[in-house]
Amino acid sequence: MTDFDYQLIDDLIHSRIRLAVMAALAALGPASFSLIKEQIGATDGNLSVHLRKLEDGEYLHVDKSFIDRKPVSIYCLTAKGKAALKTYIEYLENLLPLNNPKG
Repeated sequence: MTDFDYQLIDDLIHSRIRLAVMAALAALGPASFSLIKEQIGATDGNLSVHLRKLEDGEYLHVDKSFIDRKPVSIYCLTAKGKAALKTYIEYLENLLPLNNPKG
């Protein structure tokens, strides 16, 4: 591994909103669209685009249902998403000199 090879950073996660979504779901567990929106402060449209990208990448799964005739979407990280987030965090930790014994 090249010490500072930016190409090793997961582009799917490396977006402010997508990273915030992944972090929120890792901390909260399954969460509704509304809760994720509240936690990260994104707009409906922006959040839905980023959730779709993570879903298309199989980093999260969504269950859609109706409660009192209102649509409810519950999102959760998949095993692939959890592994990708773990790898992403480990790479950043190794990349940053804060955790590097040489730095």
